[in-house]
Amino acid sequence: MSRVCSILGKKTSSGNTIARRGKAKYLGGVGIKTTGITKRKFKANIHKVRALVEGKVTRIKVSAKAIRMGLVEKPLKRNYKKAEAE
Repeated sequence: MSRVCSILGKKTSSGNTIARRGKAKYLGGVGIKTTGITKRKFKANIHKVRALVEGKVTRIKVSAKAIRMGLVEKPLKRNYKKAEAE
């Protein structure tokens, strides 16, 4: 299964890391130079959560932001008591 939030649709996105060297001009240097650019990934903070979906308890992949926003409805916790042996 893919790393995608089932509610917000957040997924892995790509970007760059930029390596720089030098001293800034306002600090008395000759300026910062870019020495390398490489690709990187920004991964969404995805959790597997038991949630109520259309009245049934199912496991779904949800981002942490969706959980904080209150978009995930958690099922009730049951307090089962162990049956006494007779």
